[in-house]
Amino acid sequence: MKVLMATDGSKDAKNAAQLAAALLFGSADPKIRIVSVAENASPIVTEQIVVSNDLFLRAAAESKKAAKNAVEELKAVIEKAFEGREVPEIETAVIEDSAREGIVRDAEEWGADVIVVGSHGYGFWDRMLIGSVSDAVVHHAPCSVLVVRQPRD
Repeated sequence: MKVLMATDGSKDAKNAAQLAAALLFGSADPKIRIVSVAENASPIVTEQIVVSNDLFLRAAAESKKAAKNAVEELKAVIEKAFEGREVPEIETAVIEDSAREGIVRDAEEWGADVIVVGSHGYGFWDRMLIGSVSDAVVHHAPCSVLVVRQPRD
């Protein structure tokens, strides 16, 4: 089974990875691909305001660094979840794209059987204002999607 795990470095993503690892314990020949998306900032054209291109380059570099850290943290979570058992093949990638499109495209290209994402649990108005990556992935994915909600306290 080929499982693509998308992470933004949040606690929600780590909880999703732990659940997915538990589900994979009995799977024959599991393969895991962990991805994080580094979205590039793009200049906003406005009147009388000039922003240095250097600012956008620094923002892009920071976004890539954060995505790389998120991927490495999630890999460690999965390896810990498999402690005492054979750790499946794990590959990692940082994708430069929008999160909604990058995750779906990577799942198609890699041939994922399932995509695992965490849910931030946004309410209606938050989803309307900032959107929901997990919702977009569910509606456009080429395979099944497991959306893991944060456990309630």
